[in-house]
Amino acid sequence: MNISKRIERIILLVRCIVRALFHGAANQISSSISRIIVVPTGKLGDVVCATPVLYAIRKHLPKARIIVAGNSKLHRPLLSDSGLVDEYFNLEEKGVVERIRKYRAEVALVTGPSFEPTALLYLAGIPLVVAPKVEGGFSPSETKPYKILQRFVKTYIYRIGEYAPRERLKALEPLGIISTDTTKHLGFSERADKKVKQFFIDNDINVNRDLVIGISPSAGNKIKNWGGKKFANLADYLYAEYKTKILIIGGSRDKEEVEEMIAHLNQNTQIVNTLEKFNIEELKVAISKMDLFISVDTGPIYIAEAFGVPTVDITGPIDEREQPPIGKMHVVVTPPEPRKPQLFVMNARAYNTKEALRQTESISVEKVTSSCNILIALIINDKGQRISG
Repeated sequence: MNISKRIERIILLVRCIVRALFHGAANQISSSISRIIVVPTGKLGDVVCATPVLYAIRKHLPKARIIVAGNSKLHRPLLSDSGLVDEYFNLEEKGVVERIRKYRAEVALVTGPSFEPTALLYLAGIPLVVAPKVEGGFSPSETKPYKILQRFVKTYIYRIGEYAPRERLKALEPLGIISTDTTKHLGFSERADKKVKQFFIDNDINVNRDLVIGISPSAGNKIKNWGGKKFANLADYLYAEYKTKILIIGGSRDKEEVEEMIAHLNQNTQIVNTLEKFNIEELKVAISKMDLFISVDTGPIYIAEAFGVPTVDITGPIDEREQPPIGKMHVVVTPPEPRKPQLFVMNARAYNTKEALRQTESISVEKVTSSCNILIALIINDKGQRISG
């Protein structure tokens, strides 16, 4: 962090301390809630895994207006058409504290430890600000300023090593909302649906006839990357064994990994390269139409989970208990031997790099293909029943 940023944070903390001296803590629960601000912290996958919080609010407080704050460039296209959000705003914009005040929200929830959003919500005078206090491990996001700020807001216990979507739901407990429903929720627009349908037609993909498999060979955190050659070998096997339609998924930041995978493909293996073809709204549609989605633990696999698409999650160094999709149609492929996970939802920055790489590299192509075979047998049976029915 540069010096100017440190100074900004210090000033922000001082403002919070001064406010606390005159106004006390933001721990007042209103008898009536008409507006609630939610800050889904983290990247794409984390935001998808926070949708159970939004769904629970909509279910238990159906008349409340839900405002999502944070990175609107991500939140708006990802959460649009889900029916869970009424408005978005960016916490990076100028005059944000004054804008927060204008909403006159009675409650604000932060789904992960984050100093600046929590401080801004507190300074805006929201009566109840709820933010997590991490237990069971180290989180680099729990900075010294954040720990001081916890004294001025209502905290809930977030335990590292537990199922993260359920831990996030604890943010609602101060409101008297107790939920264990961790189902993810997304939607998409007719415009995006129409564009993707045409893309499928242009590439001879028939979702009723073909076995459609998506593969994402990249991850936001490069330490989790399984390797283009391994993904290519996996695609070669799936095409040879099932003559499946394989879509390679990737955005602008995934170009290197996608190109590496394609370079190692058998010349007989046919794929559809969607690199930079879809924006987030269209990506949701494309994934929703797949029969199976395969990747390391990265954002798009949670989009698949939200739409009920079976998944194979190659976990590598992450703690497989915390967030990967769970259920009969979701397979988690872990390293072959007992090991200590290196990456956690609340700590993906401080880890043993050598050990993390070893854990990722220890997962063989054969282990992943074996998992795919078991799942594909179920998928083909289910798809055949649906078509014949």
